Formats: sequence, C-alpha cells, structure tokens
Amino acid sequence: MTFLKGKTVLLTGASRGLGVYIARNLAKEQATIVGVSRSKLGLDRVCEQIKAVGGKWISIPFDMTNVAELSTLATQINEVASPVDILINNAGIEIYRNFVDYSLEEMQSIVSTNLLAAMEITRLLLPSMLERGSGHIVNIASVAGKKGVAYNSVYSASKAGLILWTDAIRQELAGTDVNISTICPGYVSKVGMTVNTRIPVPQLAGISTPIQVANAVIKSLKQNQAEVIVNQSPITASLTKLMFATGQIYPEFVDIIYRLIGVVKLNQSRAENLNSIEILPNQLKKQLKKTGIA
Repeated sequence: MTFLKGKTVLLTGASRGLGVYIARNLAKEQATIVGVSRSKLGLDRVCEQIKAVGGKWISIPFDMTNVAELSTLATQINEVASPVDILINNAGIEIYRNFVDYSLEEMQSIVSTNLLAAMEITRLLLPSMLERGSGHIVNIASVAGKKGVAYNSVYSASKAGLILWTDAIRQELAGTDVNISTICPGYVSKVGMTVNTRIPVPQLAGISTPIQVANAVIKSLKQNQAEVIVNQSPITASLTKLMFATGQIYPEFVDIIYRLIGVVKLNQSRAENLNSIEILPNQLKKQLKKTGIA
C-alpha cells in the first residue's frame, strides 16, 4: 500500500466541484497539495478550508485550456514546490448540446481541457517521476467515455480519449515504479451539471456523491488500481461494467437501456435548458441595443 503523507500532489481543477472534495481527502492523508485553477478566488477559498484542517496547500492560478503554455506552469510548480509525486488530472469542461449546435470554439475548449491538457502536463512531469523511480498519475474520466452519450458527444469523445490514452500509457509504464489510474464516475450529486441544470437524474441511472469519487481517488493511489467505475454502489458499479462489456458486442443493446432509464431524455433536457439560459442574455442585449441603452 502506498502512503500519501508528505507527498506533493498536483491537482488541476482544484477550485470547485470534485476538486474540492479530492483536496480535502488529500489533506486528511497529510499530502502537500498544489492546487491549479483559473479562478484565484476559488483557490483562495479552498486554501482556507485545507489550512483550517491542518493541510498544506499551494495555489497556482492557471487556465488549463492554454495547453501551449503548460511548460510555464511546470516551471512555476518547480519553483514553489518539491518535485511532483502525484498528478491528478481533474480539470474538465462539459457542455450539453445537440451536436450540430456546437461551435468550433466550444469543441476545442472541451477537448483541450479534458484531454490535451492532461496529456501535455503528464508529458512534462513524467520524466522526473521516471528518473526518481516513483510517481502516480490519476486521470478523472467518466462513464461517458465508456459509452457515448447523446447531447454530450464532444465530452464523451474527450473522456473516451482520456481512458484509452491512460490504458496505452499504463502499458508503456509497465516495469517502472510509476503508475497510472483512471477514475470513471457516473452522475455525481452536488457538483457540475447536476447542480447547474437543476434537472434531477433518473433513479435507475444511479448517482454517486462527490465524497465517493474522492474516496475512489485515494483508494486508486493506495492500491494502484488501473480503473475504477464509481456509480452509486459497488453493485451498481459492477452492473455498469457488465453493461459496458456487453455494449462492446451489442452497442444497440446499451442504446436501448440508456433510452429506457432516461439518460437520453435527461441530456436532451439539459441541452435545452442550457441553451435557453444562454439565449435569454442575448435577447436582452438585442433589446437594449434597440432602446439605445447598450
């Protein structure tokens, strides 16, 4: 079992959502957390929480969509912390849309943040781990990367890429003392789109808590687990694995299940809900221009 006390952990997407829960768990394990997010205010809030429980925290404001500038982030990390022992690629973007309604900018943003940023920061930090003969990378993916999800197709593609890239790198790292894990949550309560869209998840789809996901991250580190599906309960997670395995042979079978349990309808509602929220400000702007106010 790996002990996390005294380890330096780089956590991206650290200012909100799952990142906050993962940070709290790392603080309990007495790790030093280097939190990265584009929101300085958010990082400051998490910093207060971590230090309040005696944890060690270093904030670095940085926008992970700036993939070409990640070498600058790596340099900053080396200046303020000891070499990174654990990298947790948690930063992510999710935008629900009918596929034809996505803009190129939105697609690039999702893929850059969810996949390319994780690949690039890993590429920059991995040589040091290999040289020291110690390290662990954890990629926060999604069950949406195990089975494509309607009205969330670009997110599904980015997470599928993350899962398969992790699988390939794990094979490259065989025989070294550097490990890599993937965490695949299903729907998660209290964070992300579950909160933002205010549309409840169908009961049969299963929903986990952020604490369960954060616990899975710690367990994957301590036990060097290759892939963990987090979906409500161990039984639900096992059934999810069986469904995805069946879907490799009969993809239409899982299509039917997704429709029956309400996944497609939920995502369509989320897409429509978000679209209406975005349209209203634009309509208001047009009205203000007509009146000469804006």
